[in-house]
Amino acid sequence: MAKTPPSSTADVIARLKKDMADLSALASVGSAVRARKSIDAEIRDVMAELGKILQEIDPVRQPAAVFDPSNPKVIGRIIALALVAQERVALASVKKFYGSGVYAIYYRGDFSPYAPLSGTETPIYVGQAAPKFGNARTPIDQGPQIADRLSTHCSNIRKAASTIAVGDFECRALVVQSGWESPAEDYLIHLFRPIWNNETNILYGIGKHGDAAVTRANKRSPWDTLHPGRQWAGASQLVDAKSPTQIAEELDEHFKTCHIFSSVDDVLKNFIGELRQI
Repeated sequence: MAKTPPSSTADVIARLKKDMADLSALASVGSAVRARKSIDAEIRDVMAELGKILQEIDPVRQPAAVFDPSNPKVIGRIIALALVAQERVALASVKKFYGSGVYAIYYRGDFSPYAPLSGTETPIYVGQAAPKFGNARTPIDQGPQIADRLSTHCSNIRKAASTIAVGDFECRALVVQSGWESPAEDYLIHLFRPIWNNETNILYGIGKHGDAAVTRANKRSPWDTLHPGRQWAGASQLVDAKSPTQIAEELDEHFKTCHIFSSVDDVLKNFIGELRQI
């Protein structure tokens, strides 16, 4: 049996145009919102594949990205690096100071669930402290926002003395021009995936305030389950959002998949790697 001759590029493109016209006619017919969203996602996938083909047939190589210093994500990345350049100090020793911005908290104790990150350059928590007034231009105008946040974290850790000791925590802080703390925090979370941050969805809850279990439906945060001590979180009406077993399993999986930065040089290497275009 004779083989079917391969299609020419012109034939394939002609069929593609016809298929596109058919798709346009079908898509224009009234569809449910969910169906339209599905079609939209599939079309975008096809567009991405066509874009890859164009890059492959272009004899001139393209950069993977264009470095744009005005991009908030780029600025956030640079701010995050500036934070890592600061000296680590004992969390309990932080005195009140003016300024809003970003901070990171590190653990160096012997609580066994945290063994993989103890003493490393991977923070257990990162955060931002927004200025007291959105248009603040000086640290005084911003208020002692970072210092207040660190003081609150320090107080919460002290209350969990049955499992962790405040003396085993260090921190870094960076005062940032108002408005740039959010992109910096976003990059810090992306880079380190800290286990106490809500976004990592493992041991969230250190930032929770006293919730009255008798007046609203609520659950005990994983942080409070693993680190009992805050009076309001011990209310009998509260149930655990996660069991200790589930927390242990999630931590184990996290440490298997998340890169733990052993040194500042390790952080710098990753930072530089993410900036490479080709």
